[in-house]
Amino acid sequence: MGVNLIFKIAAVGILVSVMCQVLKHSGREDQAFLTSLAGLILVLFVFAFAWDARWECFFVFHPIIVCFVTGLVLGDWKLGLEAGAIAELSYLGLTTVGGTVPPNALIAGLMTVVLAYKSGVSAETALGLSLPFALLMQWIVIACQSLFSGFNVKVEQAIKQNDIKKFKFYVFLPEIILTSLYAVVAFLSTYALQNVLSKFVNSFPEFVSHGFEIAGGLLPGLGLALLLKVMVKKENVPYLIIGFLVMSIMKPDNVLPVALFAIALVLIDFMRDKEAKTTSVVTGGEDDGEGI
Repeated sequence: MGVNLIFKIAAVGILVSVMCQVLKHSGREDQAFLTSLAGLILVLFVFAFAWDARWECFFVFHPIIVCFVTGLVLGDWKLGLEAGAIAELSYLGLTTVGGTVPPNALIAGLMTVVLAYKSGVSAETALGLSLPFALLMQWIVIACQSLFSGFNVKVEQAIKQNDIKKFKFYVFLPEIILTSLYAVVAFLSTYALQNVLSKFVNSFPEFVSHGFEIAGGLLPGLGLALLLKVMVKKENVPYLIIGFLVMSIMKPDNVLPVALFAIALVLIDFMRDKEAKTTSVVTGGEDDGEGI
């Protein structure tokens, strides 16, 4: 953990110092202070999210959390919540299985908020525009993992030598480098390259932006469909249809009553299944006794 802390402080300190000096020399001292404060907070958060994504301890790297924190740092937490809900639904059913490598969900959530905030586009459009960045980050992760495979030899040597310090160093060093890349991407996209990103989004014709908006609106449904394909059972299909009809016909502004209605149906179904299993066990025991 000592090596981890040292690299983290050094990377963040160097990055923030360089950006502050650039802004000061360009005559933007007011933004230099905001950059040093907000940028430091965002970099630390993204570093923590990326570290958790590597080790999968607390699962705070999901888009719904990443988007909310990013929006909070940028000063628009409502946009963060909206983008987080859309991005989380889009990446619900995407998991790395075998050779299948989905886009990076962490960067997708981050860039959805950044693009929507900097360019003024809707969260759906920003979600579609974030896909190239998510794919690029995933390719960077794959490349780093391939390059860092050489550390396995050093780790094996440390194990044979019973050198705990060397073992920790060669285990944590690749992870620190990779998670630092996440932090660098977050800082550059949010502050250093904000004008470039705005020009990038505004350079698209209106029909292309509209296409991204439609694609972004479809992605949450696609993510939910992928999840249902794995989890849904035939017995639960009627409840899915009921929920779809209720939301389509009523179109409620407040979904809390619909959610409570769904919870009530789940509890009724659960209690009936529990009672049926209990009755089955008791009946089965009595039949066995009569047979003897």
